[in-house]
Amino acid sequence: MRKTFLLAVLSAPLFAGGFFLQLGNPEANPEAQKLHAVLVIKATGCHDPAGAEVTATAVGVVNGERRTIPLRVMKLPESGEFALAQQWPREGKWVIEIVGKNPSQFTNTLVTVGPGGIDRLHARLAMKPFTPAEVEALLD
Repeated sequence: MRKTFLLAVLSAPLFAGGFFLQLGNPEANPEAQKLHAVLVIKATGCHDPAGAEVTATAVGVVNGERRTIPLRVMKLPESGEFALAQQWPREGKWVIEIVGKNPSQFTNTLVTVGPGGIDRLHARLAMKPFTPAEVEALLD
């Protein structure tokens, strides 16, 4: 028991003041369903979610041609919550880069999209921008 408590106490500072993007299922959100969303994004952590800004870009390969498409992210009624509708072609393989910013913090997430839809379970999270090589690796 003592080791468990010590681990919890030591790990707490690692998450203090964090800023993260949680990816959710739009089927669980009636407002997102009305917007035909394929993904719900929630800004979380020790900050004011109302001040979060979220942008997204689709990077993909269709018939051997690389494409980059800026995406429209829509605010939902709950503070810090956003919806993303599909704005990229259904064919090809895609990576969605989602960037979250607030006045003093940055976070971003990469999520792949394929024939089976959006793979939220294997999304990659970082507190610094992803390199082009990291995005490319997910397209291979």
